[in-house]
Amino acid sequence: MNVAAYLVKILEEEGLENIFGLPGEQILPFYKALKDSKINHVLVRHEQAAMHAADAYYKSSHKLSACVATAAPGALNFTMALAGAYKDNVPLLVLTGDNPTDLRNKDVFQSLPTSEIFKNIVDESFNPLNGTEAVYALRAAIYKIKHDPKGPVHINLSSDVLLSEDFQDFDLCYLCENDLSNVKKAQKLINKSKKPLFVLGSGAISQREVLKLIAESNGIPVTTTFNSKGIIDENNPLNLGMAGTRGTPRADYALKNSDCIIALGARASERTFTSLEEIEDRLIHVNINKKHLKGDYPIQGSVEDFLCEADFKKADWLDEILEIDNKIAVEGLGDKTLPLRPQVAIDEILKQYRDNIVIGDAGSHITWVTLLKKSSDFGQLLFQSALGPMGYGIPGAIGAAVANPDKKIIVINGDGDFQMNIQELATIKEYGLNILIFIINNSQYGIIRQHEVNKYDMEPYQTDLKNPDFVKVAEAYGLKAKRVEKLEDFQDAEDYDIVDVAVRFEDIPLPK
Repeated sequence: MNVAAYLVKILEEEGLENIFGLPGEQILPFYKALKDSKINHVLVRHEQAAMHAADAYYKSSHKLSACVATAAPGALNFTMALAGAYKDNVPLLVLTGDNPTDLRNKDVFQSLPTSEIFKNIVDESFNPLNGTEAVYALRAAIYKIKHDPKGPVHINLSSDVLLSEDFQDFDLCYLCENDLSNVKKAQKLINKSKKPLFVLGSGAISQREVLKLIAESNGIPVTTTFNSKGIIDENNPLNLGMAGTRGTPRADYALKNSDCIIALGARASERTFTSLEEIEDRLIHVNINKKHLKGDYPIQGSVEDFLCEADFKKADWLDEILEIDNKIAVEGLGDKTLPLRPQVAIDEILKQYRDNIVIGDAGSHITWVTLLKKSSDFGQLLFQSALGPMGYGIPGAIGAAVANPDKKIIVINGDGDFQMNIQELATIKEYGLNILIFIINNSQYGIIRQHEVNKYDMEPYQTDLKNPDFVKVAEAYGLKAKRVEKLEDFQDAEDYDIVDVAVRFEDIPLPK
Protein backbone atom coordinates (compact mmCIF):
# COMPACT_ATOMS: atom_id res chain seq x y z
CA MET A 1 0.00 0.00 0.00
CA ASN A 2 1.35 3.42 -0.92
CA VAL A 3 0.90 6.67 0.96
CA ALA A 4 -1.99 7.84 -1.24
CA ALA A 5 -3.98 4.68 -0.53
CA TYR A 6 -3.23 4.93 3.18
CA LEU A 7 -4.35 8.55 3.32
CA VAL A 8 -7.65 7.60 1.68
CA LYS A 9 -8.00 4.73 4.17
CA ILE A 10 -7.58 7.22 7.05
CA LEU A 11 -10.18 9.55 5.53
CA GLU A 12 -12.64 6.66 5.27
CA GLU A 13 -12.01 5.70 8.91
CA GLU A 14 -12.49 9.31 10.03
CA GLY A 15 -15.91 9.43 8.38
CA LEU A 16 -15.31 11.54 5.27
CA GLU A 17 -18.28 10.87 3.01
CA ASN A 18 -17.78 13.41 0.21
CA ILE A 19 -14.89 15.35 -1.29
CA PHE A 20 -15.07 18.17 -3.84
CA GLY A 21 -12.37 18.59 -6.44
CA LEU A 22 -10.89 18.49 -9.88
CA PRO A 23 -8.06 16.09 -10.85
CA GLY A 24 -4.71 17.04 -12.33
CA GLU A 25 -1.36 15.44 -13.06
CA GLN A 26 0.40 15.83 -9.72
CA ILE A 27 -2.54 14.71 -7.56
CA LEU A 28 -3.44 11.65 -9.67
CA PRO A 29 -1.92 9.10 -7.23
CA PHE A 30 -4.46 10.31 -4.67
CA TYR A 31 -7.27 10.07 -7.23
CA LYS A 32 -6.26 6.52 -8.13
CA ALA A 33 -6.71 5.54 -4.48
CA LEU A 34 -9.91 7.59 -4.19
CA LYS A 35 -11.42 5.81 -7.22
CA ASP A 36 -11.73 2.52 -5.32
CA SER A 37 -12.85 4.02 -2.00
CA LYS A 38 -16.25 4.54 -0.37
CA ILE A 39 -15.75 8.32 -0.51
CA ASN A 40 -17.94 10.09 -3.05
CA HIS A 41 -16.04 12.55 -5.25
CA VAL A 42 -17.98 15.52 -6.65
CA LEU A 43 -16.37 16.79 -9.84
CA VAL A 44 -16.60 20.56 -10.22
CA ARG A 45 -15.66 22.68 -13.24
CA HIS A 46 -13.41 25.13 -11.35
CA GLU A 47 -11.39 24.66 -8.16
CA GLN A 48 -12.85 27.81 -6.58
CA ALA A 49 -16.22 26.08 -6.71
CA ALA A 50 -14.80 23.02 -4.93
CA MET A 51 -13.68 25.20 -2.04
CA HIS A 52 -17.00 27.07 -1.82
CA ALA A 53 -18.88 23.76 -1.97
CA ALA A 54 -16.78 22.28 0.83
CA ASP A 55 -17.39 25.44 2.86
CA ALA A 56 -21.20 25.19 2.56
CA TYR A 57 -21.10 21.41 3.00
CA TYR A 58 -19.56 21.91 6.44
CA LYS A 59 -21.74 24.87 7.39
CA SER A 60 -24.93 22.99 6.53
CA SER A 61 -23.99 19.65 8.12
CA HIS A 62 -20.97 20.07 10.43
CA LYS A 63 -19.58 16.89 8.94
CA LEU A 64 -15.91 16.46 8.04
CA SER A 65 -15.46 18.36 4.77
CA ALA A 66 -12.65 18.33 2.23
CA CYS A 67 -11.60 19.55 -1.19
CA VAL A 68 -8.73 18.60 -3.47
CA ALA A 69 -6.83 20.15 -6.38
CA THR A 70 -3.66 19.55 -8.31
CA ALA A 71 -0.46 21.64 -8.23
CA ALA A 72 0.00 25.38 -8.72
CA PRO A 73 -2.75 26.32 -11.23
CA GLY A 74 -5.35 24.19 -9.50
CA ALA A 75 -4.20 25.08 -6.00
CA LEU A 76 -4.14 28.80 -6.75
CA ASN A 77 -7.73 28.64 -7.97
CA PHE A 78 -8.60 27.81 -4.35
CA THR A 79 -7.20 31.03 -2.93
CA MET A 80 -10.13 33.47 -2.91
CA ALA A 81 -12.65 30.91 -1.67
CA LEU A 82 -10.07 29.59 0.81
CA ALA A 83 -9.56 33.09 2.17
CA GLY A 84 -13.33 33.36 2.65
CA ALA A 85 -13.45 30.08 4.57
CA TYR A 86 -10.50 31.25 6.67
CA LYS A 87 -12.19 34.55 7.51
CA ASP A 88 -15.33 32.63 8.53
CA ASN A 89 -13.23 30.13 10.58
CA VAL A 90 -14.59 27.14 8.67
CA PRO A 91 -12.56 23.98 9.52
CA LEU A 92 -11.96 22.32 6.15
CA LEU A 93 -9.38 19.81 4.96
CA VAL A 94 -7.62 21.23 1.90
CA LEU A 95 -5.44 18.88 -0.18
CA THR A 96 -3.22 20.01 -3.05
CA GLY A 97 -0.81 18.12 -5.29
CA ASP A 98 2.72 19.18 -6.09
CA ASN A 99 5.72 18.27 -8.21
CA PRO A 100 8.17 15.66 -6.88
CA THR A 101 10.11 16.85 -3.85
CA ASP A 102 13.40 17.22 -5.75
CA LEU A 103 11.71 19.75 -8.07
CA ARG A 104 10.20 21.90 -5.34
CA ASN A 105 11.40 25.49 -5.27
CA LYS A 106 12.87 25.12 -8.76
CA ASP A 107 11.76 27.03 -11.81
CA VAL A 108 10.01 24.15 -13.54
CA PHE A 109 6.57 23.58 -15.02
CA GLN A 110 3.71 24.15 -12.55
CA SER A 111 6.00 24.71 -9.59
CA LEU A 112 5.21 27.35 -6.96
CA PRO A 113 5.58 27.40 -3.14
CA THR A 114 1.92 26.61 -2.43
CA SER A 115 2.31 26.34 1.35
CA GLU A 116 4.02 29.73 1.48
CA ILE A 117 1.25 31.27 -0.61
CA PHE A 118 -1.46 29.70 1.57
CA LYS A 119 0.09 30.39 4.97
CA ASN A 120 -1.88 33.60 5.59
CA ILE A 121 -5.26 32.11 4.67
CA VAL A 122 -5.18 28.78 6.52
CA ASP A 123 -5.02 27.83 10.17
CA GLU A 124 -2.02 25.62 9.36
CA SER A 125 -0.25 24.32 6.26
CA PHE A 126 1.70 21.05 6.18
CA ASN A 127 4.34 20.41 3.53
CA PRO A 128 5.44 16.79 4.08
CA LEU A 129 8.68 15.61 2.49
CA ASN A 130 8.17 11.87 3.01
CA GLY A 131 5.48 9.29 3.66
CA THR A 132 5.64 9.37 7.45
CA GLU A 133 5.32 13.16 7.48
CA ALA A 134 2.34 12.93 5.13
CA VAL A 135 0.52 10.46 7.40
CA TYR A 136 1.32 12.61 10.43
CA ALA A 137 0.06 15.70 8.60
CA LEU A 138 -3.32 14.10 7.86
CA ARG A 139 -3.70 12.75 11.40
CA ALA A 140 -2.81 16.17 12.85
CA ALA A 141 -5.05 18.03 10.38
CA ILE A 142 -8.10 15.92 11.20
CA TYR A 143 -7.39 16.24 14.92
CA LYS A 144 -7.28 20.03 14.60
CA ILE A 145 -10.45 20.11 12.52
CA LYS A 146 -12.39 17.97 15.01
CA HIS A 147 -10.99 19.23 18.32
CA ASP A 148 -9.49 22.67 17.68
CA PRO A 149 -11.53 23.99 14.72
CA LYS A 150 -10.11 27.42 13.93
CA GLY A 151 -10.16 27.30 10.13
CA PRO A 152 -8.97 25.41 7.02
CA VAL A 153 -6.00 23.07 7.34
CA HIS A 154 -3.88 22.52 4.23
CA ILE A 155 -1.65 19.62 3.21
CA ASN A 156 0.58 19.94 0.14
CA LEU A 157 1.33 16.50 -1.30
CA SER A 158 4.13 15.84 -3.79
CA SER A 159 3.45 13.09 -6.29
CA ASP A 160 6.51 11.06 -5.21
CA VAL A 161 5.42 11.25 -1.56
CA LEU A 162 1.97 9.93 -2.52
CA LEU A 163 3.53 7.04 -4.44
CA SER A 164 5.97 6.11 -1.67
CA GLU A 165 5.42 2.83 0.19
CA ASP A 166 7.81 3.82 2.97
CA PHE A 167 5.87 5.31 5.89
CA GLN A 168 4.90 4.81 9.52
CA ASP A 169 1.67 5.60 11.35
CA PHE A 170 1.14 6.52 15.00
CA ASP A 171 -1.46 7.83 17.43
CA LEU A 172 -1.62 11.51 18.29
CA CYS A 173 -1.74 12.23 22.00
CA TYR A 174 -1.61 16.02 22.37
CA LEU A 175 -4.39 18.36 23.45
CA CYS A 176 -5.41 21.70 21.99
CA GLU A 177 -4.25 24.85 23.72
CA ASN A 178 -6.52 26.05 26.49
CA ASP A 179 -6.46 28.89 29.01
CA LEU A 180 -9.42 29.10 31.39
CA SER A 181 -7.57 31.21 33.97
CA ASN A 182 -9.97 34.13 33.54
CA VAL A 183 -13.11 32.11 34.29
CA LYS A 184 -13.08 33.03 38.00
CA LYS A 185 -12.71 36.72 37.13
CA ALA A 186 -15.55 36.38 34.60
CA GLN A 187 -17.71 34.59 37.17
CA LYS A 188 -17.53 37.63 39.46
CA LEU A 189 -18.92 39.79 36.65
CA ILE A 190 -21.71 37.27 36.02
CA ASN A 191 -22.55 37.12 39.74
CA LYS A 192 -23.04 40.87 40.10
CA SER A 193 -24.77 41.24 36.73
CA LYS A 194 -28.41 42.35 36.60
CA LYS A 195 -28.65 42.43 32.79
CA PRO A 196 -26.65 39.55 31.25
CA LEU A 197 -26.70 38.91 27.50
CA PHE A 198 -25.49 35.98 25.41
CA VAL A 199 -23.93 36.73 22.01
CA LEU A 200 -23.72 33.38 20.21
CA GLY A 201 -21.41 32.74 17.28
CA SER A 202 -21.19 29.67 15.07
CA GLY A 203 -18.52 28.25 17.40
CA ALA A 204 -21.29 27.64 19.94
CA ILE A 205 -23.27 25.29 17.69
CA SER A 206 -22.18 22.11 19.51
CA GLN A 207 -23.69 23.49 22.72
CA ARG A 208 -26.92 24.85 21.27
CA GLU A 209 -29.21 22.63 23.35
CA VAL A 210 -27.32 23.39 26.57
CA LEU A 211 -27.37 27.11 25.81
CA LYS A 212 -31.08 27.03 25.04
CA LEU A 213 -31.69 25.36 28.41
CA ILE A 214 -29.48 27.89 30.26
CA ALA A 215 -31.09 30.85 28.51
CA GLU A 216 -34.66 29.67 29.04
CA SER A 217 -34.23 28.55 32.66
CA ASN A 218 -32.57 31.84 33.60
CA GLY A 219 -34.38 34.26 31.29
CA ILE A 220 -31.12 35.38 29.68
CA PRO A 221 -31.68 37.05 26.29
CA VAL A 222 -29.67 35.94 23.25
CA THR A 223 -28.33 37.67 20.16
CA THR A 224 -26.48 36.09 17.26
CA THR A 225 -23.88 36.92 14.63
CA PHE A 226 -24.28 36.82 10.85
CA ASN A 227 -23.11 33.20 10.75
CA SER A 228 -25.17 31.88 13.66
CA LYS A 229 -28.70 32.98 12.79
CA GLY A 230 -31.14 30.34 14.03
CA ILE A 231 -28.78 28.74 16.57
CA ILE A 232 -31.78 29.36 18.81
CA ASP A 233 -35.07 29.66 16.92
CA GLU A 234 -35.55 33.31 15.93
CA ASN A 235 -39.24 32.92 16.82
CA ASN A 236 -38.24 32.30 20.46
CA PRO A 237 -38.81 35.53 22.46
CA LEU A 238 -35.38 35.09 24.09
CA ASN A 239 -33.71 35.41 20.69
CA LEU A 240 -33.49 39.14 20.04
CA GLY A 241 -32.11 38.59 16.54
CA MET A 242 -28.83 39.49 14.92
CA ALA A 243 -26.46 41.92 16.61
CA GLY A 244 -24.31 44.58 15.02
CA THR A 245 -24.24 46.28 11.63
CA ARG A 246 -27.55 44.81 10.46
CA GLY A 247 -28.80 44.16 13.96
CA THR A 248 -32.36 44.31 15.23
CA PRO A 249 -33.60 47.13 17.51
CA ARG A 250 -33.82 44.75 20.48
CA ALA A 251 -30.32 43.36 19.93
CA ASP A 252 -28.96 46.88 19.61
CA TYR A 253 -30.68 47.96 22.83
CA ALA A 254 -29.47 44.89 24.72
CA LEU A 255 -25.84 45.41 23.67
CA LYS A 256 -25.95 49.03 24.79
CA ASN A 257 -27.61 48.32 28.14
CA SER A 258 -26.28 44.93 29.21
CA ASP A 259 -23.88 44.95 32.16
CA CYS A 260 -22.41 41.54 31.23
CA ILE A 261 -22.02 40.51 27.58
CA ILE A 262 -21.07 36.84 27.23
CA ALA A 263 -19.81 36.22 23.67
CA LEU A 264 -19.46 32.50 22.97
CA GLY A 265 -17.76 31.11 19.85
CA ALA A 266 -17.95 34.46 18.05
CA ARG A 267 -15.15 36.45 16.42
CA ALA A 268 -16.25 39.74 18.00
CA SER A 269 -15.76 41.49 14.67
CA GLU A 270 -16.66 45.09 13.95
CA ARG A 271 -19.82 43.85 12.20
CA THR A 272 -21.09 42.33 15.46
CA PHE A 273 -19.69 44.84 17.94
CA THR A 274 -19.78 48.17 16.14
CA SER A 275 -18.41 50.01 19.20
CA LEU A 276 -16.14 47.45 20.82
CA GLU A 277 -14.27 50.01 22.93
CA GLU A 278 -17.54 50.91 24.67
CA ILE A 279 -18.21 47.38 25.91
CA GLU A 280 -14.74 45.95 26.63
CA ASP A 281 -15.07 46.35 30.41
CA ARG A 282 -18.24 44.20 30.40
CA LEU A 283 -17.31 41.68 27.68
CA ILE A 284 -16.61 38.03 28.51
CA HIS A 285 -15.25 36.55 25.30
CA VAL A 286 -14.82 32.78 24.89
CA ASN A 287 -13.10 31.48 21.77
CA ILE A 288 -10.69 28.64 21.05
CA ASN A 289 -8.66 30.99 18.83
CA LYS A 290 -6.48 33.23 21.00
CA LYS A 291 -5.98 35.86 18.30
CA HIS A 292 -9.72 36.57 18.13
CA LEU A 293 -10.14 37.30 21.83
CA LYS A 294 -11.33 40.78 22.81
CA GLY A 295 -12.45 42.59 25.94
CA ASP A 296 -11.37 42.57 29.59
CA TYR A 297 -12.40 38.95 30.20
CA PRO A 298 -10.74 36.86 27.45
CA ILE A 299 -11.06 33.09 27.83
CA GLN A 300 -9.26 30.80 25.41
CA GLY A 301 -11.09 27.52 25.25
CA SER A 302 -14.15 25.75 23.95
CA VAL A 303 -17.66 26.93 24.71
CA GLU A 304 -18.30 23.53 26.29
CA ASP A 305 -15.38 23.90 28.73
CA PHE A 306 -16.52 27.40 29.71
CA LEU A 307 -20.10 26.28 30.33
CA CYS A 308 -18.84 23.45 32.54
CA GLU A 309 -16.97 25.98 34.70
CA ALA A 310 -19.45 28.87 34.80
CA ASP A 311 -22.65 29.33 36.80
CA PHE A 312 -25.57 31.49 35.77
CA LYS A 313 -28.40 33.07 37.73
CA LYS A 314 -31.87 34.37 36.99
CA ALA A 315 -32.05 37.54 34.93
CA ASP A 316 -35.01 39.89 35.03
CA TRP A 317 -34.80 42.31 32.16
CA LEU A 318 -36.34 40.47 29.21
CA ASP A 319 -39.69 42.29 29.60
CA GLU A 320 -37.82 45.60 29.39
CA ILE A 321 -36.29 44.52 26.08
CA LEU A 322 -39.53 43.08 24.67
CA GLU A 323 -41.23 46.46 25.00
CA ILE A 324 -39.13 47.57 22.02
CA ASP A 325 -40.66 47.03 18.59
CA ASN A 326 -38.29 44.57 16.94
CA LYS A 327 -39.58 44.93 13.40
CA ILE A 328 -36.94 46.08 10.96
CA ALA A 329 -38.63 48.50 8.61
CA VAL A 330 -37.94 47.50 5.04
CA GLU A 331 -39.24 50.19 2.75
CA GLY A 332 -41.51 49.32 -0.14
CA LEU A 333 -42.62 45.77 0.74
CA GLY A 334 -46.21 46.61 -0.13
CA ASP A 335 -45.30 48.10 -3.51
CA LYS A 336 -46.40 45.68 -6.28
CA THR A 337 -45.73 48.06 -9.19
CA LEU A 338 -43.49 46.96 -12.05
CA PRO A 339 -40.62 46.51 -12.47
CA LEU A 340 -40.58 44.73 -9.11
CA ARG A 341 -38.56 46.18 -6.30
CA PRO A 342 -35.84 43.66 -5.33
CA GLN A 343 -36.93 43.52 -1.70
CA VAL A 344 -40.48 42.66 -2.78
CA ALA A 345 -39.25 39.78 -4.96
CA ILE A 346 -36.94 38.48 -2.21
CA ASP A 347 -39.70 38.68 0.40
CA GLU A 348 -41.93 36.59 -1.86
CA ILE A 349 -39.18 33.97 -2.30
CA LEU A 350 -38.55 33.75 1.45
CA LYS A 351 -42.28 33.39 2.15
CA GLN A 352 -42.50 30.46 -0.28
CA TYR A 353 -39.37 28.76 1.08
CA ARG A 354 -39.56 29.72 4.74
CA ASP A 355 -37.81 26.64 6.18
CA ASN A 356 -35.45 25.75 3.33
CA ILE A 357 -31.70 26.20 3.42
CA VAL A 358 -31.04 29.48 1.62
CA ILE A 359 -27.66 30.22 0.06
CA GLY A 360 -26.85 33.88 -0.39
CA ASP A 361 -24.10 35.53 -2.38
CA ALA A 362 -22.57 39.01 -2.32
CA GLY A 363 -24.20 42.26 -3.34
CA SER A 364 -27.39 44.18 -2.71
CA HIS A 365 -29.64 41.12 -2.55
CA ILE A 366 -27.94 39.72 0.58
CA THR A 367 -28.81 42.87 2.53
CA TRP A 368 -32.52 42.31 1.97
CA VAL A 369 -32.17 38.57 2.57
CA THR A 370 -30.54 39.08 5.98
CA LEU A 371 -33.12 41.70 6.91
CA LEU A 372 -36.10 39.58 5.86
CA LYS A 373 -35.02 36.01 6.60
CA LYS A 374 -36.09 34.66 9.99
CA SER A 375 -34.27 31.37 10.71
CA SER A 376 -36.01 28.73 12.81
CA ASP A 377 -32.88 26.57 12.78
CA PHE A 378 -29.13 27.01 12.52
CA GLY A 379 -27.70 26.84 9.01
CA GLN A 380 -30.83 27.97 7.17
CA LEU A 381 -28.99 30.98 5.74
CA LEU A 382 -25.46 30.42 4.43
CA PHE A 383 -23.03 32.82 2.80
CA GLN A 384 -19.42 33.92 3.25
CA SER A 385 -19.91 36.89 5.53
CA ALA A 386 -16.45 38.05 6.62
CA LEU A 387 -14.89 38.32 3.14
CA GLY A 388 -18.06 38.76 1.09
CA PRO A 389 -16.88 37.38 -2.28
CA MET A 390 -19.08 37.21 -5.33
CA GLY A 391 -19.77 33.76 -6.75
CA TYR A 392 -20.48 31.75 -3.59
CA GLY A 393 -24.13 31.02 -4.36
CA ILE A 394 -24.07 28.24 -6.96
CA PRO A 395 -21.10 26.22 -5.61
CA GLY A 396 -22.28 26.80 -2.04
CA ALA A 397 -25.62 25.29 -3.01
CA ILE A 398 -23.81 22.28 -4.48
CA GLY A 399 -22.11 21.63 -1.15
CA ALA A 400 -25.33 22.09 0.82
CA ALA A 401 -27.26 19.84 -1.58
CA VAL A 402 -24.68 17.05 -1.31
CA ALA A 403 -24.81 17.33 2.49
CA ASN A 404 -28.63 17.47 2.56
CA PRO A 405 -29.90 15.31 -0.32
CA ASP A 406 -33.47 15.23 1.03
CA LYS A 407 -33.83 19.03 1.07
CA LYS A 408 -34.37 21.56 -1.72
CA ILE A 409 -31.62 24.17 -1.56
CA ILE A 410 -32.61 27.73 -2.49
CA VAL A 411 -30.07 30.13 -4.00
CA ILE A 412 -30.75 33.86 -4.02
CA ASN A 413 -28.05 35.69 -5.94
CA GLY A 414 -27.53 38.65 -8.19
CA ASP A 415 -26.99 38.64 -11.92
CA GLY A 416 -23.33 39.49 -11.37
CA ASP A 417 -22.89 36.71 -8.79
CA PHE A 418 -24.59 34.17 -11.04
CA GLN A 419 -21.99 34.65 -13.76
CA MET A 420 -18.98 34.30 -11.43
CA ASN A 421 -19.33 30.50 -11.25
CA ILE A 422 -21.90 29.88 -13.96
CA GLN A 423 -19.94 26.83 -15.19
CA GLU A 424 -21.11 24.91 -12.12
CA LEU A 425 -24.57 24.60 -13.64
CA ALA A 426 -22.99 21.60 -15.34
CA THR A 427 -22.21 20.09 -11.93
CA ILE A 428 -25.79 20.63 -10.77
CA LYS A 429 -27.10 18.90 -13.90
CA GLU A 430 -24.62 16.02 -13.80
CA TYR A 431 -25.44 15.08 -10.21
CA GLY A 432 -29.14 15.90 -10.39
CA LEU A 433 -28.91 18.14 -7.34
CA ASN A 434 -32.08 19.50 -5.78
CA ILE A 435 -31.31 23.21 -6.20
CA LEU A 436 -33.50 26.14 -7.19
CA ILE A 437 -31.67 29.33 -8.20
CA PHE A 438 -33.28 32.77 -8.14
CA ILE A 439 -31.35 35.46 -10.04
CA ILE A 440 -32.20 38.95 -8.76
CA ASN A 441 -31.53 40.63 -12.08
CA ASN A 442 -31.12 44.41 -12.15
CA SER A 443 -28.43 44.35 -14.89
CA GLN A 444 -26.03 46.15 -12.58
CA TYR A 445 -23.34 45.80 -9.97
CA GLY A 446 -25.76 47.56 -7.67
CA ILE A 447 -23.78 48.25 -4.49
CA ILE A 448 -20.79 49.48 -6.46
CA ARG A 449 -23.06 51.86 -8.38
CA GLN A 450 -24.57 53.05 -5.10
CA HIS A 451 -21.14 53.83 -3.64
CA GLU A 452 -20.02 55.60 -6.81
CA VAL A 453 -23.00 57.92 -6.74
CA ASN A 454 -23.50 58.44 -3.01
CA LYS A 455 -20.00 58.18 -1.58
CA TYR A 456 -17.81 59.49 -4.37
CA ASP A 457 -20.26 61.85 -6.08
CA MET A 458 -19.58 60.40 -9.53
CA GLU A 459 -21.66 59.23 -12.42
CA PRO A 460 -22.10 55.43 -12.55
CA TYR A 461 -19.03 53.93 -14.22
CA GLN A 462 -18.48 50.32 -15.35
CA THR A 463 -21.42 48.99 -13.34
CA ASP A 464 -23.95 48.31 -16.12
CA LEU A 465 -24.20 44.66 -17.18
CA LYS A 466 -25.25 43.54 -20.64
CA ASN A 467 -26.49 40.13 -19.55
CA PRO A 468 -27.16 37.13 -21.76
CA ASP A 469 -30.54 35.45 -21.90
CA PHE A 470 -30.25 33.45 -18.67
CA VAL A 471 -33.14 31.17 -19.66
CA LYS A 472 -31.30 30.09 -22.80
CA VAL A 473 -28.06 29.72 -20.85
CA ALA A 474 -29.80 27.42 -18.36
CA GLU A 475 -31.37 25.39 -21.17
CA ALA A 476 -27.94 24.97 -22.77
CA TYR A 477 -26.85 23.25 -19.54
CA GLY A 478 -29.94 21.04 -19.66
CA LEU A 479 -31.75 22.90 -16.88
CA LYS A 480 -35.29 24.25 -16.87
CA ALA A 481 -35.62 28.02 -16.48
CA LYS A 482 -38.10 30.86 -16.73
CA ARG A 483 -38.10 34.65 -16.44
CA VAL A 484 -40.54 36.34 -14.08
CA GLU A 485 -41.59 39.97 -13.94
CA LYS A 486 -44.54 40.00 -11.51
CA LEU A 487 -45.39 38.27 -8.24
CA GLU A 488 -47.99 35.93 -9.74
CA ASP A 489 -45.21 34.40 -11.88
CA PHE A 490 -43.54 32.96 -8.75
CA GLN A 491 -46.31 30.48 -8.05
CA ASP A 492 -44.89 27.63 -10.15
CA ALA A 493 -41.21 28.36 -9.40
CA GLU A 494 -40.96 24.89 -7.81
CA ASP A 495 -41.15 23.37 -11.31
CA TYR A 496 -37.93 25.07 -12.45
CA ASP A 497 -34.20 24.94 -11.74
CA ILE A 498 -33.52 28.63 -12.40
CA VAL A 499 -35.81 31.65 -12.13
CA ASP A 500 -34.56 34.90 -13.65
CA VAL A 501 -36.28 37.67 -11.68
CA ALA A 502 -36.50 41.05 -13.41
CA VAL A 503 -36.21 43.84 -10.83
CA ARG A 504 -35.60 47.57 -10.87
CA PHE A 505 -32.40 49.12 -9.57
CA GLU A 506 -32.74 50.23 -5.96
CA ASP A 507 -30.24 51.38 -3.34
CA ILE A 508 -29.89 49.14 -0.31
CA PRO A 509 -30.65 50.65 3.11
CA LEU A 510 -27.31 51.54 4.72
CA PRO A 511 -26.60 50.84 8.41
CA LYS A 512 -27.19 53.79 10.69
